Amino acid sequence: MAIRTIREEGDEILRKKSREVEKVDEKIKELINDMFETMVKYNGVGLSAVQVGVLKKVIVIDTGEPGERLVLINPKIIKEKGEQTVEEGCLSFPNKFGKIVRPNEVTVVALDENGKEFKTKAKELLAQAICHEVDHLNGELFIDKILPGTLEIINPEDQK
Repeated sequence: MAIRTIREEGDEILRKKSREVEKVDEKIKELINDMFETMVKYNGVGLSAVQVGVLKKVIVIDTGEPGERLVLINPKIIKEKGEQTVEEGCLSFPNKFGKIVRPNEVTVVALDENGKEFKTKAKELLAQAICHEVDHLNGELFIDKILPGTLEIINPEDQK
């Protein structure tokens, strides 16, 4: 396992669409392990492969709640329900936060780390994380969706 470099604001790869994973092999499993390790190191809730420079439809999420540690390969959101206005940030945009409207519930179909298809429903934070990471796979960024007037930039020096 290895910590990967997170691509940050201005890196053009973040605007590219990711490709489907054809086969879940050892290389994909290594990527998944590295992504979890990287996400944990940087205190993230979710991470998409494009954020570590790999244009593959792979997402890892860990909200810290039981049962909310997920690997989603080739995810497709098939249903959305309700809406929630949430405070959101992104590991690719350090120290930037803003309010975004996201679905309150989603149903997603994906492959797991063994290549087996599954369907799951997610609510609140998990739904938000899935939507945020699926956006990444489509080259869409949270900063494009921030409600006007809600962008906050936090100076890391002020945190000391």
